Amino acid sequence: MQFPAGIPERALLIHRLMMNPPETVYTDSHRVYCDGATDIRAGAALGHPRVWMEIDEKGYVECGYCDRRFVLKGGPADQQAA
Repeated sequence: MQFPAGIPERALLIHRLMMNPPETVYTDSHRVYCDGATDIRAGAALGHPRVWMEIDEKGYVECGYCDRRFVLKGGPADQQAA
């Protein structure tokens, strides 16, 4: 495995292991918002600016700030319905 010069291999490996995959939220609405702090007890102060998004024909949309994915229930991207 090749790592960029100047960054210790161990540090990059630890970073990758600690990274959690983005959260997936299933919704009934085509219009959703994300503030990055839905599950944070302290609220939006620890998240990001609230952004409103529209789920299109793909059946999902991803937040540009935190990569949280919103999937339309029963839509083409809903793997739970399959």
